[in-house]
Amino acid sequence: MKKRDLFIIVYCIIIVLSVMYATQPLQPLLAKEFDISITKASQFTAIIMLFLAISPIIYGYILEKVNAKKMLINSSIILFITNIFLGLSSSYEFFLFFRTVEALVVPAILTSLMSILANIDKENIKFNMSIYVASTVFGGLVGRIFSGFIATNFSYQFVFYSLSLAILVSIYFISKLSYEGEATIVKPKINDVTEILKDKRFSTVYILMFCVFFVFAGVLNILPFRVKEISSDVSEFQISLLYLGYGMGILVSLNSRKIIKFFKNEINTVLFALVLFLFITIFLVIKNILILFLLIFLFCLGMFTVHSVSTGLANSMKASQKSLTSGMYLTFYYLGGAFGSYIPSIVYEKFGWNAVIYMFCIILIISMLLLIRRKKLFTHL
Repeated sequence: MKKRDLFIIVYCIIIVLSVMYATQPLQPLLAKEFDISITKASQFTAIIMLFLAISPIIYGYILEKVNAKKMLINSSIILFITNIFLGLSSSYEFFLFFRTVEALVVPAILTSLMSILANIDKENIKFNMSIYVASTVFGGLVGRIFSGFIATNFSYQFVFYSLSLAILVSIYFISKLSYEGEATIVKPKINDVTEILKDKRFSTVYILMFCVFFVFAGVLNILPFRVKEISSDVSEFQISLLYLGYGMGILVSLNSRKIIKFFKNEINTVLFALVLFLFITIFLVIKNILILFLLIFLFCLGMFTVHSVSTGLANSMKASQKSLTSGMYLTFYYLGGAFGSYIPSIVYEKFGWNAVIYMFCIILIISMLLLIRRKKLFTHL
């Protein structure tokens, strides 16, 4: 694989993930700007997560095979236009409409990029996939910090205009890609899906990831409002710095093999990470912003350890239908993220931050008990 191609793919992933998460630190500002509730502001992130969850099904039925490069360019052009319109939007309805259009094309771009990365260098698929995961994490980190910095020093509109400029650069880069193959999209058959779900190992991993990402997305989505609640003087840039802990995902995804080796096997690793994740979640009731900042590092360490090990598990339990099992994993993962970005904001609005944290702890304890109960199913891996 040419280094230039790898650079282009990584750049595109970072930009798309930046677009996805750019609204998160801005949510209190957008809520004030459009005079909307916390719940409505949370939809700006939740809508993209929802489409990432259901897109494998939709795209699987519309497109069985499509030229990956062509889909990448066309989808990126739409993303370029929608970001300009997000900056121009003066009402909640317009902003949500353009965000929904983005939600339709983001999965198409990520599917194409993943397909190119998997097919352009088939000998190094595992390494390429770890690069894909690390790039998505880095993109999510850059997008949040960059949007907070620009919104504080210029205006929130400039966040979207500058992202459009970055997308324009990515369109130029994509045209230089040497890959001309097709992106194969899985067409899920109901029988195959039910067969996989009947396997308790798969259903355990899927439920676990739904719950873990529900909690993770919920905390990160309400965090800007919580910080503003503690201190109204906090700027958007200071809010975005709280997401620096997200960078732990890069370290974890590139060192997951060493972590598993240390804990002897995958299930022990997941259980330890779950305990850490739960323990840190309990302490998020603390009202000190600096302590919250430090806790988020450990919080992200727990979540990304569960995620990277579970991804490997979902891909190693069945020799055939790998694309379907990993596609279903992503569906459950992003469904957890979509619901987690929305439902906790309703609880937060009605009952406050502590009630949300207690709800998260109950969800994590239930998923941990489920994993402990079914632990023996994974002994033959």
